[in-house]
Amino acid sequence: MATRVLVTGAAGYIGSVLCEHLLRAGHEVHAIDNLQFSQHSLFHLCADPRFQFTRGDARDENLLRSAVPRADVLIPLAAVVGAGACDRDPWLAEQLNLEAVRTINRLRSPRQLMVLPNTNSGYGTKSGESFCTEDSPLEPISLYGRTKVEAEREVLESPNAITLRLATVFGMSPRMRLDLLVNHFVYAAVTDGYLCIFEKDFKRNYVHVRDVADCFVHCIDHADQMAGRPYNVGLDAANLSKEELALLVKEYVPRFYLHFASIGSDPDQRNYIVSNQRLREAGFEARRSLDEGIRELLKGYAMLGRGAMKNV
Repeated sequence: MATRVLVTGAAGYIGSVLCEHLLRAGHEVHAIDNLQFSQHSLFHLCADPRFQFTRGDARDENLLRSAVPRADVLIPLAAVVGAGACDRDPWLAEQLNLEAVRTINRLRSPRQLMVLPNTNSGYGTKSGESFCTEDSPLEPISLYGRTKVEAEREVLESPNAITLRLATVFGMSPRMRLDLLVNHFVYAAVTDGYLCIFEKDFKRNYVHVRDVADCFVHCIDHADQMAGRPYNVGLDAANLSKEELALLVKEYVPRFYLHFASIGSDPDQRNYIVSNQRLREAGFEARRSLDEGIRELLKGYAMLGRGAMKNV
């Protein structure tokens, strides 16, 4: 019997790839999304009889009361993502990132697996020299980080739950995001041709969106061994500073002009490197490299065409 997976925020950047991977792995998928961006990112899955879609809000308790009991696995992706987006609408961030997760967690039974995406931005402003593990203190520096860390804490206090602390995600998706660091750097390279970078030595970890999707599938398949713990999800080979990342992009776009500013600061003060050893010991390792992602993004951006309200 196929596992029935409920995914909220299913038409988003990660969700539209995840649903595809879940179906490919043989699962049934019930996708919920309010389609606030009028995205069509799940059209390619509609022919699959194991795919079901409901247009609705992840905060709607009546909808969740109907949908949650029919699922074996719950993956709440619906969220206001990123520090800037959360600061623009703090109330919505609290309601979607934390309260909606609390509702699903309250409605589920102990037999139902919850796999919650968190962000490794909860590690905050470390030195960037020593590796953060799942036992490192969580010190979020933004409303986004605080809501995700609090949601993780409450979920892990409940039975049959796994949390994934995602590195900065990159790669093409049917519902594309250009604000993520790798995606943004490559986009700037091929459109504007230049970039001014503050805090060039600040480090981050990175992971491909399809590795994230594969990791969710791995968690479902190995829940008995993995439940009850958080896991960092990233590429050990991709603990890079912003300068190192920009220079890597420049290898593919030689005309990319980079200015590393010595005056001024980036409002995003995150600076950390991450160990993904616990996840590797659980049998999963991200395998898609930054180089592969950059080449993929260059192909994808060639399809975007002229930007809105631009003559070039």
